[in-house]
Amino acid sequence: MALSLFAVLMLAFGVMSVLMVALWAWQRAHRDAGIVDAGWAFGLGLLALVYAATRPAPGARTALVAAVAVLWSWRLAWHLLTDRVIGKPEDGRYQSLRAQWAPHEQRAFFWFFQAQAVAAVLFSLPMLMSMLATRPLGAWDVAALGVWLTAFIGEVTADTQLAAWRRESANRGRTCRKGLWAWSRHPNYFFEWLYWWTYVLFSMHAPHGALTVIAPMVMLFLLFRVTGIPATEARALLSRGEDYRDYQRTTSVFVPLPPKGHA
Repeated sequence: MALSLFAVLMLAFGVMSVLMVALWAWQRAHRDAGIVDAGWAFGLGLLALVYAATRPAPGARTALVAAVAVLWSWRLAWHLLTDRVIGKPEDGRYQSLRAQWAPHEQRAFFWFFQAQAVAAVLFSLPMLMSMLATRPLGAWDVAALGVWLTAFIGEVTADTQLAAWRRESANRGRTCRKGLWAWSRHPNYFFEWLYWWTYVLFSMHAPHGALTVIAPMVMLFLLFRVTGIPATEARALLSRGEDYRDYQRTTSVFVPLPPKGHA
């Protein structure tokens, strides 16, 4: 018997809640809450598989949406795990929260991780809505794949270029201006935002598909006003000072654009 939409969402939350409990326990043992970022990304791909498995008659559309979601999410999860967690000190954001929430930081982190489970379910809704479209695959889906491929290649390129820059000891304390980083101060964030438009295109003609536009809008707000650009640039200014101020003057904050001349 096919599950109701409510039952599917409750299952999705249950899966993410259990995952976040496991990651919270790992955090408690290793004192590194940065695992939540990799877990959140991994969870989105996992939820796409949950939605695909619960569809009453999964077809080409369901398989396609699940595939692009898993490839994007699990690639990002692996990058975050290797770049920020394994062999690295705890991210400064979580060190600050740990100090702020002491001496009850473990209880606070538990509910913080559960909040991430709720956020993952909400952000996964465009994937589910994309699978609900009943029309045959067509031009909108080709466009969606084009956007997804652009975003995927763009973010992988940005991550690879930054990682190569950081491996060179001579670059310590200097700002990366190579490749995409010469055109945008946050090309990884730009392509992350672009990725969410994939589901807007996949959901054309799906029931209530227009609502999927909320995901890239919320992502843009988060990147510019909450956890993305402000915190990243504040840390960069503290560590790189005038070098980063010059970078701010000469380089687009978000959309990749030709760099200006140095001030």
